[in-house]
Parts: sequence; C-alpha cells; structure tokens
Amino acid sequence: MGVIVLGLTLLSLTIWLGLLCFWGQFWRIDQQLEIGETQLQSLPLVCAVVPARNEADLIPTSLRSLLLQDYPGSFNVFLVDDRSTDRTANFAEGVAHAVGKPQQLHIISGESLPAGWSGKLWAVEQGIKSASKFAPDYFLLTDADIEHDPGNLRRLVAKAVQEDLDLVSVMVRLRCESFWEKLLIPAFVFFFQKLYPFRWVNNPNNPTAAAAGGSILIAREALERIGGIQVIRQALIDDCALAQVVKKSGGQGDKETRGINKIPSQGRIWLGLSSLTRSLRPYDSLATIWDMVARTAYTQLNYSPLLVLGTLVGMPLIYLVPPVCLILGAVWSNWAIALTGLLGWLLMTFAYYPTIRFYKCSPWFALSLPAIAFLYTLMTLDSALRHWQGRGGAWKGRVYPSP
Repeated sequence: MGVIVLGLTLLSLTIWLGLLCFWGQFWRIDQQLEIGETQLQSLPLVCAVVPARNEADLIPTSLRSLLLQDYPGSFNVFLVDDRSTDRTANFAEGVAHAVGKPQQLHIISGESLPAGWSGKLWAVEQGIKSASKFAPDYFLLTDADIEHDPGNLRRLVAKAVQEDLDLVSVMVRLRCESFWEKLLIPAFVFFFQKLYPFRWVNNPNNPTAAAAGGSILIAREALERIGGIQVIRQALIDDCALAQVVKKSGGQGDKETRGINKIPSQGRIWLGLSSLTRSLRPYDSLATIWDMVARTAYTQLNYSPLLVLGTLVGMPLIYLVPPVCLILGAVWSNWAIALTGLLGWLLMTFAYYPTIRFYKCSPWFALSLPAIAFLYTLMTLDSALRHWQGRGGAWKGRVYPSP
C-alpha cells in the first residue's frame, strides 16, 4: 500500500512540476489590460451591443458606466431588450436621459427566439444588425452586468489598433465579497487560466483561443470574415467559441511579413485580466456559484462522458492526492510520502497565490485549493447529470439541452 501511495504522490508532484514549467505560465497575472500605454493613434467608430434580459437591478449601473466612457471617438450603445418583464428598457432609457446622452443609446426590442439559437446570441445578432447601419470599425460585445471603468473602451481600442488585433477581450474582475465568493471565485479564474493559458491565447502561433464574454472588442472586418455571430449561434460558452473561430479564420495584420516568415495566417486575438472593470453579478452563496458552474461545465467537456470520467479521476489526482498523502505519510511515519505530499501541496499553493493576491483575499485561501477543487469536481459531475436529465444550460428561464 505504501508503495502505491508513494507512486500516486510522485505522479501528482510530477504533474505540478510540468504544469508550472511547461503549461504557458498560466498561473501568472501579468496579462492585464491596464498595463502599458494606451495612446490612440486613430479614433475608430465603435458600437457597443448589450443583450439584456430582466436586468433592471443592474442596468442603471452598467449602462451608466458605458455611456460615460472617456473614449474620444464616435461611440454608440445598442441595448437589446430580450423580452424582459421587469421594465429593463425603461430603466435604460432613464439612465441615458440622466447622464445627458439619450442620442447615444439605441434600444431594440428583441424578437422571439428562433430555433437553433441561444437567447444571448440571438439578442447579440439583432444588436449587431442594427449597429451595422453605422458601419462601425469595432463592436464592443458586453454583458448587462458589467460596470466598465471609464477608460476601458479607450484601452481596448488602443490595444486593438496598436497591435493590429482582430479581437481583444478581458476577464473582468468578478465580485468577491462574501465568504463563498472569496473561496470559489478566484479559483474559477485560476481554472480558466489553466484551461486557456493567456500567454498561449495571445501567441498568434499557438492554436489556443479563448475570450471572456463580459468585455469583447471585435473588428467588424473580422466578424464579417467568419460569417457573423450566426456561426456560433448555438454555443453556450459563446465567448470562447467566438475566439476560436476568429483565431482559426486568419487575420489581417501584415500578411506579407507573415508569408515571408512562414508564419501560419491566424486571426490575432488577445485575452487578459482587468483590475478595474468589474462584474456586478452577485454570487453570495454556494448555491448560486454551483449553478453558475454547473450550467456550462459539461458543455466545456464537449458533452463527453469520457471527459467527465477523466475529470473525476484527474482532479483528485492533481489536487487531493498531495494533502491526503501528507496526512497518511504523517500517520504512518512514512516521511517520504509525507514530504512528497507536502511539496505537491506547496507547489499548487504557489501557483494559486498570485490569483488570490489579485483578488485581495487572505493568503490562507491559497492553501484551500484542494477543498475548492473537490467542490468544483462535484459541480462538474452535477452539470453532466443535469444535461443527461434534460435540465442543462438553464439561464434566465431558458433551458439548452446538450446537442
């Protein structure tokens, strides 16, 4: 038994060494929008598209932040009222008048959801169609629960123009106030970065692609090149699906230089963190966070029972084996097992600590990653069970079963 336990501990330790050394430095938080210069060389025309379904509580804050952007170029906001029953559109109109920019806001009454579309993407499609009449250079696709820093759009546009990017996206700062948010929300970002290392996403020679749906700036030319939003119309994880299509499509950029250097022609995208633009959506209980993760976890696994099984085996091996073996080694007085388990636990704590620091949580939460991973594993299993029972993907009163 001791030999088997030691072997599992060594395997877990080896995996962590490999992740830290060879997995895109996913644990670092240096890919931030607010880092670097934001001088604008030109002033492209930008239209924001905001799908909103029963967001009366949050729209006053989120829409106000959009209308008060310090972007010096032409900027219009298209809010698509997705058949709300809480007077979302009325609140939005009131906000526009309150800040003195009613002409900048365009409210669109959403049409009924056609077959084959997710609700959010159908709303986005309608917003883009209306905004296209302005012939914008860029679309800002953002959610109704995002409070934008006044300089967010200016930084996004500067990033896109200066680096000739087709798509720029930021993982906004998620709300992290309650105990459950402090325990689980930073880990959500950590796992996302582990799944999609930002350095790989931002490397045009690496096929890894991802985006964060709360704040995406996409060039109109890039959107037209991929065939519009309709190419991902059924996607539940629409942000990453959009990024993958854009990156695979081949971008503009300096095509002659790419040809000379034999660099594959891929769309150029960038994904980073934002320390200033934030999500207003509260997740102040275990149940709300559980539902948020379970809604799309099985989708992230491509609805594959084999990948679910792999998750149920892999997550404990990577996250639970080190602390469990530390305890067993101490009980058995087998210090080789105990020391190996301790090293594995310290390595995962080291990897998680930058995210904990970014969210300004107590350093002690970094030691809780094994317990956090166990909860996320249960959420993933529950996500699969929900889809198998026809209850998957539930959001805003709609259910999207697995295809």
